[in-house]
Amino acid sequence: MSDIIRLLPDSVANQIAAGEVVQRPASVVKELLENSIDAGATHIELRLTDAGKSCIQVIDDGKGMSETDARLSFERHATSKIAVAQDLFNLHTMGFRGEALASIAAVAQVELVTRTANDEIGTAITIEGAHFTNQQPAPCPQGANFSVRNLFYNVPARRRFLKSNTTEQNNNIQEFERVALINPAISFKLYRDDTLALTLTSGTFKQRILALFGQNLDRQLLPLTVETDLVKIEGFVGTPESARHRGARQYLFVNGRYMRHSYFNKAVLTAYERLIPSDKQPPYFICFTVDPTQIDVNIHPSKTEIKFQDERAIWQLVLVAVKDALARAGSMPTIDFDNTFDINIPSFRVDVDTQEPQPNVNPYYNPFDTHGVDSQKNAKRQDSDGRAQLAGWQNLYDSIKDTEADKEDVSPAPLYNLTGNKFLFLEPRYILTPANSGLMVIDSIRARRRILYDTYMGSLASQGPSQPLLFPETLELDADQASILETLLPSLTKAGFDIARMSATRYAVNAVPAVLNSTPIGNGGRGLVDIPAIITHLIDSANQSSSEEIDVTVLHHNLALALARRNAPANEKMGNSSVLEQNEMTAIIDQLFATQTPSYTPDGKSIIAILPKQDISNLFDH
Repeated sequence: MSDIIRLLPDSVANQIAAGEVVQRPASVVKELLENSIDAGATHIELRLTDAGKSCIQVIDDGKGMSETDARLSFERHATSKIAVAQDLFNLHTMGFRGEALASIAAVAQVELVTRTANDEIGTAITIEGAHFTNQQPAPCPQGANFSVRNLFYNVPARRRFLKSNTTEQNNNIQEFERVALINPAISFKLYRDDTLALTLTSGTFKQRILALFGQNLDRQLLPLTVETDLVKIEGFVGTPESARHRGARQYLFVNGRYMRHSYFNKAVLTAYERLIPSDKQPPYFICFTVDPTQIDVNIHPSKTEIKFQDERAIWQLVLVAVKDALARAGSMPTIDFDNTFDINIPSFRVDVDTQEPQPNVNPYYNPFDTHGVDSQKNAKRQDSDGRAQLAGWQNLYDSIKDTEADKEDVSPAPLYNLTGNKFLFLEPRYILTPANSGLMVIDSIRARRRILYDTYMGSLASQGPSQPLLFPETLELDADQASILETLLPSLTKAGFDIARMSATRYAVNAVPAVLNSTPIGNGGRGLVDIPAIITHLIDSANQSSSEEIDVTVLHHNLALALARRNAPANEKMGNSSVLEQNEMTAIIDQLFATQTPSYTPDGKSIIAILPKQDISNLFDH
């Protein structure tokens, strides 16, 4: 048998390597922009013609290359970024493999004009399909000017697989945004078909975000920062109101490099649980700074898949940082108690004997004495507030003690400070009360929706007994709904439903969770619910989910949300009249601030708004 293994020609090997690095025009944009960053450029221009298919040009004012370096830069595995294998684990540059320029030159017509600060004249090099066609001196400013023309001209099959100009242009701009976003100190210009499309001046990270994605994000961005010996995390996350069904701006960077990391993305989304609907995504722009020896960049040709050595610990820090940012903006369930009720927890001292606390008993207390009822109520309220804050300290201690990623994190600083227990009702639905920071306005309908939701979720999570129906309800579904219901049946059974199949599209509901017939808040309850409508709603919610299997927790959320909306519709008037009494408003406020997230409804709508004192003062300045 004759030998059949042979070495491939360099031209074929280069095209194979190019297939890993250069997949579309956006790949060229990414590599050339990162080269400019590594060259220390302070101003970069990107020019795109025909969505990059005809020409991609990147001009920078970096340190440039000498005549020899310019020629050598197009050889495979030629790089100035690393020298030995150990350097791969201590990277401080965007590029390091020495493959990008060689791969680009193998599938395009490339021209490079470059000059260093020490040279009086620059160098111009022309390459076509990995073959050098010309090299000569050329006058030019310091820096580099790369022109990549006719991408995949010598690989027609690859060129035919390129998408439309609109799609490829969007991919080009996406890569441009990623590089420009994490380098706010560098100014950028973007030209599309010889038309200036975008100018970015140097500035701060937030200024760069607003310049790229619009000034309307200004009020929707919440700063976050965490700095430890392990990692420094800083950046911005969006408010719950900024969450979108699609197209949310989500960016993670590590040491100035864009990365995709589903694990850290999950940490961010976990912080938003019960603040936004499950089908919405919040925007975020988060930067990690870590020791380069603690990450591995060299695991994917695109260098966007990054492996961290301490992922679980960083996951917890991300969760804490995002929750803290949301809490400081009033999106988390924290209450600001008056200083009168602060609890002084002294530090332990070994030189002082500890004493058993003595109970404080009033021997003269008479439960039948009706005098001083108000003072008793105030004392009870103070005691309740004290216990709540003590519980907050305990939660803080528990979160510091336990650093596992699946545990609850620290409770952030208090936010709301009610200065009294008198409330004013503003028709048709708003409760007004003074707070230390100004005038607090509470939407009573949404507040009841939040209370109902948490009550239903608690009842469903406790897995109480099912309630058999005296007369089974009949479900008439279409074929698609029946198919979805079949996948939901195991989760529905765990939630307390007993549903039997009668035919291909007909089902009988024999029992339901007992919570379906409960009415947690007296005036808002409507008694028995429309069970077929509720189950149909669950089917529709499952149909909108991208997951093939619906988790019981998700099912509980959808069910509790449907019940809360039904018992607290947006157009409802409170009680039998349109005016709430003091005791009714007090009950709503007390129950609201006992929920997990008093600031927002389960579907992400605001419950509380603060009119600052300064804004009130400004009304009377004229």
